[in-house]
Order: sequence, then structure tokens, then C-alpha cells
Amino acid sequence: MKQVLTTNPQPHKVRGQLHFMNLMRKCIFQIFINPSSHPTISPIHPLFCPSIHPPIHPSIHDLIHSSILPSIHPPINPPFIPSILPFILPSTHSSTMERPPGCKTVFVGGLPENATEQLIMEVFGQCGDITAIRKSKKNFCHIRFAEESTVDKALFLSGYRIRLGSSTDKKDTGRLHVDFAQARDDLYEWECRQRMLAREERHRRKMEEDRLRPPSPPPIVHYSEHECSQLGDKIKDDGKFPEAVRVLLTWLERGEVNRRNANNFYSMIQSSNSHIRRLIGEKSQHEKEMEEAKDKFKTALAGIVAQFEQIVSVFQAASKQKAWDHFSKAQRKNLDMWRKQVEEIRNMHNEQLMDIRREEEMEMSDDDMEDVPDSKDSEDSGVSQAEALKEENDSLRCQLDAYRNEVELLKQEQGKNQPVRSEEDSTHSQQLSFLQQALQGMQKQLLKMRDELKQREAELEKSMEDKQHLKSQVQNLKETLQKLQSTQTIQVRIISTFLHVHPFGASIEYICSYLQRLDTKINPSEVEALLSRLPCTFRQELTGVGASLEKRWNFCGFEGIKST
Repeated sequence: MKQVLTTNPQPHKVRGQLHFMNLMRKCIFQIFINPSSHPTISPIHPLFCPSIHPPIHPSIHDLIHSSILPSIHPPINPPFIPSILPFILPSTHSSTMERPPGCKTVFVGGLPENATEQLIMEVFGQCGDITAIRKSKKNFCHIRFAEESTVDKALFLSGYRIRLGSSTDKKDTGRLHVDFAQARDDLYEWECRQRMLAREERHRRKMEEDRLRPPSPPPIVHYSEHECSQLGDKIKDDGKFPEAVRVLLTWLERGEVNRRNANNFYSMIQSSNSHIRRLIGEKSQHEKEMEEAKDKFKTALAGIVAQFEQIVSVFQAASKQKAWDHFSKAQRKNLDMWRKQVEEIRNMHNEQLMDIRREEEMEMSDDDMEDVPDSKDSEDSGVSQAEALKEENDSLRCQLDAYRNEVELLKQEQGKNQPVRSEEDSTHSQQLSFLQQALQGMQKQLLKMRDELKQREAELEKSMEDKQHLKSQVQNLKETLQKLQSTQTIQVRIISTFLHVHPFGASIEYICSYLQRLDTKINPSEVEALLSRLPCTFRQELTGVGASLEKRWNFCGFEGIKST
């Protein structure tokens, strides 16, 4: 047999393609053999470089003679693919399915009926190592490669016509169709590889987490006489006390204490207890330092505010007419802008200082409130306290209105004197700040009293509701008692009438059976209790002997009839 690659006969196109192919062969062959002769060209990747051996795919112009390989014809009107660039240009096949994950198996259809496995191995073995070929009787087969990359190379053969020798018989010709194929082995290997990658990623993350994790604390030593003596010395040392206490706590939790070493543990616990005084002293020292730092900050802030006041006074003096008229328009604009900026900063620092003072006043008021013992007030005392709170609330509201009016007057006076700055502006601003501070304090006190008033009113309303509920319960009990008394009176009358017609008495069951005809809710125990509560009217007697013993209730008015 011999292999022949043919194309459509177009002489002028063939000559141009042949000339271009020869030029590209010479250039790339020189670069591949001696890349130093072309310093501007980087080395070529092995997948993209030409082979110095004969190409795997036959050229559309060359004739390759082989005793095994059949004749393979390219697709009709394919794009020009020179033989010097195998496996890198896109193929012209049209795949009918998506590539399965980890695909190493291809479907090859359109084989000649006389094609053998040796022929298939010879054609597709040039793409890569083949692990298995499953040939069918219906002119197709499945080829499994060793690598996934060789599947892409095998897809380039899709669309080529194949002919065995020079025979034109239908059994010796075919048109190749290469496509992806699904295989359980490929999917299993791909899943195994993905699991392996996931395990490696988890291992890498775990190693990274272990590396970034803080070191574990040293293990606690086991109890021994030597370790106990060393621990006693460490507990007495202020620097090693936290670590030593942790060891002592672990020993106690483990149950290392017994009669032999109880004295040692007692001495260590006693040494631990001696550190309480030191810790309290350190706490008081830190509190003292904190208070000193607060006082220092407050003093420094007050000095800063005073300096801001001086700067504001400078701008106010410069704004007076005797100095203001001598400045130019641009200078006046800058002075006005600077004055506004410094006033904003001064007000901000003033607010901060006022907040500190208010916090101190609130702390002092909280301390005073803690000294007052809590007491439970009754309903009358709650009403009186609510009235007192209302009166105090009204007085505070009046004081607040007075302060507001005074502040408004000061603002109006300051607005009137704005064009001509007087020397009393600083005193007015100080008075205004003090009044604002007092106003804020009164507002807070007013809000506090208002909350207390609301709380007292809620308590009073709750007590009134409880009182109404108790009254309703008492009324219900009275009505129930009256109803019960009337019911019992009716029962006594009916029983008396019944016993009048039974002068020799009747049992409690007989009496209840008679009463149940009138009222089905009659209870024998209640009837017997009612008869027992009236010994002057009803009396119980025992009649009969032994098994015939019977209890009977008689009406006391028939005693005279019995005696006669």
C-alpha cells in the first residue's frame, strides 16, 4: 500500500502555497537549529516548534509511501495548514458534544469496513500513547489515550477521507469523524485526581493555619516534691506569679492534694492569698494615676481654652472701628475668616471642657444617690411623692424659662453691640457660657424629675388597678356566699318537709335521691355536712344491729310523738 495526500487541483494556488511553505521551513529550521543567530527571537516552545524529523501529519503537497498506512485525503476546502506547524493551529472538525471532564477517550467514526486495529494504531499512534482500542463491527471505534493533551491532537484528523491502497471499493474508503467520548474510567481518574488536589489543598491550608496559629502554652508539669518546692518559690515572686497560679490551679483540679502534701498546698494557697494586698495596691495606684492624668488633661485643656480666649480677644480688639478702618479690604476678609475659625475651635474645646465637668458632677450626684437607702412606699406616700415631684417640676420649669430669657437678653445685647466691640464682650461671653452650663444642668435635672414623675404615676396607676381588681374579687365572693346561703336555706326547708312525712327518719341516700329529683347537682357529702351543722333541727340516729346497722336522720320536732 501507499499513502497519498491530495487536494483540489488549483495550480496557481498550489504554486503560491508551496513557495510560502518553503520560505517558512527555511526560516524556522534555521531558528530551531541555531537560535543564537537571531538574538531578537526568543526560544520556541516545544509544542509550537517544528520537528526536524518528517511531520506527523502528511503535507498536502508531499507524497509519503508506506507499506502499512492507507491513503488519507484532507477535508474539502480546508484552511492552509503547513506541515511545519503540527498540532497547534485550530482543527476544522465540528465537535457535536462538550468535552467531558478528564476526557482521554475519543470516538472515531467513518472507518472503512476493512480497517484493522493495526491500521488504527498506525494512524492515531502518532498523536500519543494509546492504552486501549475498542473496535465495533459498525465502522467505528473508541480509542483511549494515556494523556488528555493527545485527544486534542487526534481531533485534527476529523474530516479526512481515508482509502486503503488504490482500491475504490466502498469497504476500503471512509471519512473520519473524531469526537469526544464519555468513559467511566476517564471520569473516575479525573475525580480521583480532583480529590487528590483537594487533599493537597486541605493539607496546604492546614499547614498554613498551623504556621499562623499562636504557639500552644507549655504543658503543665506533674506534681512532685521537687516541683512543689519550686512552685512555692515562684508563687512568692511577683513576676512569675500568674504562671505559678495556673500550675497550682491545674494540680488542684487534678486532685493532687492528699494528707501527706496538704501542708504544702496550704502554704502555696496562703502565698497566693498574700498577693491580694499587692493587687489592691496596684489597682489603687493605677486609679490614682488615671485621676492625675484626668486632672492634668483638664488643667491643660483649661489653659488651651484660656489661650483661645486671648486670641479671640485679639481679633475682637482688631475688629473695633479705630483699628478696623486702617486695614485693607483683603486684610479685613482674612481677619474675619480667621476670627470665625478660631471661634469655632474655641467653642469646640469649651464643649469638651464642659462635658468633663458635667461628667464629674454626674459622678458626684450618683455617689449621693447611692448613699440614700431605698424604701418601699405605700399608696398614700406614692401619691404625696407624685404631688411633690409635680410641684418641683413646675418650679424647675419656671427657673428654666427665666434662664432662657436671660440668655436671650444677653444675646440681643451682644447683637446690638456687634458693630462696635466693647471691652465687656469677654465678660458677657463668660456669663453666657456659665448661664448655658447652668441651663444645661437644669435641663438634665428637669428631665430626670420628669422621668421620676412618670415612674411614680405608673406605680400609682398600677396600685389603683390592683385595688379595683381586689374590690371586684370581694364583690364576687359576697355574691357567691349569698347565693350559697340562699341555696342552703332552700335545701333545709325541703329536707324538713321531707322528714315531716318520714317521722321515723331517712338515710342520707334516700334524702339525696329525693333532692336530686329537684336539683341534679346535689352532692351527698354537702348535704350531710349541712345536716351536721344544724344539730338543733336534725339529729342522726343508728338503728339495727350488726349487718343491719343503718344511719338515719330525724327531724327533732317528732321527739314528743315518739315518747307518747
